[in-house]
Amino acid sequence: MTFYSYKDIEKLEKFMKGKPVAEQEIGKQLLLETVGYAETTVCRRRVLLNYFGERYDQDNCGSCDNCLHPKPLIEVQDELSLLLETIVLVKEKHQSEHVVNVLIGKVDQQVKNYKHDKLEVFAEGVDRGDRFWTALVRQAILAGLLTKDIDNYGLLKLSDDGHKYLKNPTPFKISLDANFEDTETDEDDEFSGGAGGGAADEHLFELLKTLRKNVAKQKNLPPFVVFQDPSLEEMATNYPISIDELKNITGVGAGKAAKYGKPFIDMIKKYVEENEIERPMDLVVKSVVNKSGLKVYIIQNIDRKISLEDMADAKGMKMKDIIGEIESIVASGTRIDIQYYINEVIDEERQDEVFDYFNTAENDSIESAINALGENEYTEEEVRLMRIKFMSEVGN
Repeated sequence: MTFYSYKDIEKLEKFMKGKPVAEQEIGKQLLLETVGYAETTVCRRRVLLNYFGERYDQDNCGSCDNCLHPKPLIEVQDELSLLLETIVLVKEKHQSEHVVNVLIGKVDQQVKNYKHDKLEVFAEGVDRGDRFWTALVRQAILAGLLTKDIDNYGLLKLSDDGHKYLKNPTPFKISLDANFEDTETDEDDEFSGGAGGGAADEHLFELLKTLRKNVAKQKNLPPFVVFQDPSLEEMATNYPISIDELKNITGVGAGKAAKYGKPFIDMIKKYVEENEIERPMDLVVKSVVNKSGLKVYIIQNIDRKISLEDMADAKGMKMKDIIGEIESIVASGTRIDIQYYINEVIDEERQDEVFDYFNTAENDSIESAINALGENEYTEEEVRLMRIKFMSEVGN
């Protein structure tokens, strides 16, 4: 079976350029339906029958992959009410993509034209991200609360039940759609010295990644500058619900916790409450004593503009290990200035080239950076030094 992604939609749009607008819209809607079917985590029989105008009211068909291996459910009563309210406020005259853009605060041309960025609900759902809202739209349709006007290019409208729900909301649970794009394309973040993908709570991990993406977009930063994957994994394992607890997460620290932490702990707290999760009791205790002395030594000597080679010699360490310690310090949110040393080993033009690369990079992978910049142009050490400079200046 072929799975289609949003990249395929972009290809289709290019292919359809020049064709009548009606054909373009119909083609895009059909491919979106295919993507929705591939990514959905609800009963596939329900999805198929709903597409052809029929209802299937059983909770579990007992035969499709999603029913045989059900995903965790999350409570979304408040979010569903917000979604329905938004559709009413845009006068039920727009497609799912436009409604989602309003909710996550994405200002495209259509949002500007209709002045929907002035609505009170604009960006109210930014902490959840576009994939969450798209999944909620699909499952609200399956629940009979929304209808999609196929004859009018998929405009979303509230059904009678949807209007009743908006007046009298009740508990409503959904499972999030699968994210095949992340599975295929995401590379492990390595700045914090860990590998991605092993979160104890995979569902929360995906929610945190979506939130990170939206926070980064708001601040016009690459996502890895906010928090690296290993930090998100640890959050999804230990469930920190206060800034003090968040500071104990590897790769966070006081600086990053204060600068980026609030939406993350708000999401985790809500998730813990909704899913009645018992959190680990030892989160507050974190053993950093052994490294605290070395950290202070490195920061003090950087302030004195001592060369990194001299620090390594004094501590009997290899140069790569000193750089690793500095990476750890910066990743936790401490701002340091190693420009004095960088100027000694990398000329200004080459510094700018590497800095500009990280400013637009999708991840902080050294291997990806070297491949993009040219394997024979930069050493691993040079790229790591410039990544430290970038993370310190932009992220901290």
